[in-house]
Amino acid sequence: MKKLVECVPNFSEGRDKSVIDSIAAAISSVDGIKLLNVDMGFDTNRTVVTFAGEADIVVEAGFRGMKKAAELIDMSKQTGEHPRMGATDVFPFIPLSGISVDECLLLAEELAQKAGNELGIPIYLYAKSAKTKERVRLPDIRAGEYEALPEKFKSGDFRPDFGPHSFNAETGVTAVGVRDFLLAYNINLSTRDKKIAGDIALTVREKGRAKRDSKGVIIRDTEGKAVKVPGRLSNCQAGGWYIDEYGYAQVTMNLTNFHETGLHKAFDIVSEEAAKRGIRVTGSEAIGLLPREALLDAGKYYLEKMGKNTGVPEKAIINTAVLALGLNDTSSFVPGERVVEYAIRGESKGLTSLTIAGFIDELSSDSMAPGGGSVSALSGALSAGLTSMVANLTFGKKGYERSNKKMKDISVRAQELKVKLLDLVESDTNAFNSYISALRLPRKSQTEILERAKAVEDASRTITLVPLDTLRLCREIITLAETVLKRGNKNALSDAFVGVSQANTAGEGAYLNVRINLPEVKDREFADKVLKEADILIDEISGIHRRLFTYVRKNV
Repeated sequence: MKKLVECVPNFSEGRDKSVIDSIAAAISSVDGIKLLNVDMGFDTNRTVVTFAGEADIVVEAGFRGMKKAAELIDMSKQTGEHPRMGATDVFPFIPLSGISVDECLLLAEELAQKAGNELGIPIYLYAKSAKTKERVRLPDIRAGEYEALPEKFKSGDFRPDFGPHSFNAETGVTAVGVRDFLLAYNINLSTRDKKIAGDIALTVREKGRAKRDSKGVIIRDTEGKAVKVPGRLSNCQAGGWYIDEYGYAQVTMNLTNFHETGLHKAFDIVSEEAAKRGIRVTGSEAIGLLPREALLDAGKYYLEKMGKNTGVPEKAIINTAVLALGLNDTSSFVPGERVVEYAIRGESKGLTSLTIAGFIDELSSDSMAPGGGSVSALSGALSAGLTSMVANLTFGKKGYERSNKKMKDISVRAQELKVKLLDLVESDTNAFNSYISALRLPRKSQTEILERAKAVEDASRTITLVPLDTLRLCREIITLAETVLKRGNKNALSDAFVGVSQANTAGEGAYLNVRINLPEVKDREFADKVLKEADILIDEISGIHRRLFTYVRKNV
């Protein structure tokens, strides 16, 4: 698995597009880096750049971006609504896949050391990279912002982790570290009043506000520190501002753990607080990219709030979240560009991205793949789709109330199986192509002969295991299909049985693919184990299919 890392550097420039274009070009000049998003803010005078790449190249890309920012941004002349302390203000590393937090910690320190030594920028490690608890939170490092730096550098407490212990007027300082996904999220208010936005922010942020007595005087503890009233949202940093560019105030937030405090929770709580103050929330704005899971959580929450089933296609769940959160209110929110997993994946060029006619044309050509294995997986996906459809046609319908929970669970699981089987459509063709490539490897020397033999054996296992995966999923699907056939909406009985039939067809095709590929595997212990499992699965699938066909003939 590739070691993928996302980086989200924030640069203190949001007005001069040529500057940001130069920084973005410097980052993407590293071969293999994917520039995912460039989000400029005029009033905040800040740009969030999101890029991703493999672990061995992200540090170089980040360094090039920081170097260009140091050349083009003069912090002594910079102003803006957003808190800031450096040309490259903050540079977080976020593990995406195939890489641990510990590995990312090393990447962050590598960039910090390189930028500190070669660019002369004081670098502070924050978040998971912080060496002391006082530097975990970015606001603690940034306290007083750029203007406070000259005085702070006089203190030994502000010694950087890397780079010179001296004030650099042009570049300022930079925080570098590893963090989890942080959602930079702004909620739009139907007012221009910055004070109202700030008051709501104090009420909802985790840190809360100072507690006051009946006369409005701040209550202090025995050490003279202000007693705090905790805010309504955990894992939330918040403030209030007015954006002239938009014409309305916003509650601006960093949600540091969206599993605990998600977009939907923040949106609803701020909506409640806005209503108490005689205003309303009109929409919201995501800065940079959002993780797919955060939007799915929000979409499912609002579907359930509407009494709807969540066992629907992922696209529908995402669309529900976008509409419910008003993410199109400030600017157009395009999931393919603003959801990090979709943006990294890019536009699909595989079999499942073809039209039905296009897939059949490809299937009917003289190439050996796609073939029966991919068609079997597609049949399984069709079975899952039909099973989910019947469950959705049952959920919430009069007379089927007792089946609501069962239908919801089935529709959700069927959607998951549908996605897995569509992946197997691609995997089966890719596995066969890899097998052919292994057969074509040279075998002129003893070394080449051994390498080819190993490659062929590995590829032979894969072309056997992929259809076995299809067979396993078909066994699960046909059980779900049986339940919706017997307990689901009677008006969709024929649809339910077509789902059963498609699962059976997919299972038979997958089973035969396993059988025909097994002789290519030299490891007979492996082959015997696979065949035993495949025989059991297909016997169970075929038995259920025959029994249900008899049942349907009697009940149609």
